[in-house]
Amino acid sequence: MKGVILAGGSGTRLRPLTGTLSKQVLPVYDKPMIYYPLSVLMLAGICDIQIISGKDHLEMFRSLLGDGDRIGLDISYAEQAEPRGIAEAFLIGKEHIGRDQVALILGDNVFHGPGFSSVLTASAARLDGCELFGYPVKDAQRYGVAEIDDGGQVLSIEEKPRHPRSNLAVTGLYLYDNDVVEIARTLRPSARGELEITDVNKVYLEQGRARLTELGRGFAWLDMGTHDSLLQAGQYVQLLEQRQGERIACIEEIALRMGFISAEQCYELGLELRASSYGDYLIDVATREASAVTLT
Repeated sequence: MKGVILAGGSGTRLRPLTGTLSKQVLPVYDKPMIYYPLSVLMLAGICDIQIISGKDHLEMFRSLLGDGDRIGLDISYAEQAEPRGIAEAFLIGKEHIGRDQVALILGDNVFHGPGFSSVLTASAARLDGCELFGYPVKDAQRYGVAEIDDGGQVLSIEEKPRHPRSNLAVTGLYLYDNDVVEIARTLRPSARGELEITDVNKVYLEQGRARLTELGRGFAWLDMGTHDSLLQAGQYVQLLEQRQGERIACIEEIALRMGFISAEQCYELGLELRASSYGDYLIDVATREASAVTLT
């Protein structure tokens, strides 16, 4: 399965913070925003990832992440000239996707919860069409909303319905089979001139091949599109990290846990960042991992 992070848009709701920056490089407590969606794809076992963004922002991501080799990934980059909808990512990334399945995640989404890696791999393993991820919200009118049966089969999808049929918001994480590229090619722009991801999902719904995994109690989903939500996401990360002593979306640690890099490589990455508590954390994680391997 290939991975795609859509990190486009002009971030107008976050101005003036985004006057010269991509919002996906803004800090969410102790790390750049892009680390959070990237970590989700890594937890799903995905190593081959493309980041799609505007021309002016791509160099920021290249400077930050390079080709991904340092953490065992293969990261490439592609330009979205203008924000023309989420579904355009499949057209821009069609060569990257090739004949594989694809996981698409929005660059301003935070996901966190127990056993998330297992949830993701289980969803990918049963993928036969489209796999969505839903999160219960109290203000469903603001979101794309999915109605499902007891087995997780999607019964309906509505975009910002006046009278929602459920409280399950469709989050910014999607898994698709390779048909999605052709489906996206046949879409017509919506009234706002965009290729809508909801229209992609409705095609799978009509084919009876749309499922949804509900992220229930114990999970958090945060969309960092406004000043308030950006601050709330940072406070959430800060609270959990300080109380639990473990870091959320630490891509070097995840690379180690997923077997993308060795403890020695993780240790070296920690040394490069040792002036910060982040670097000290990596050194500690790598040292404990190396000791565990030695003991076994």
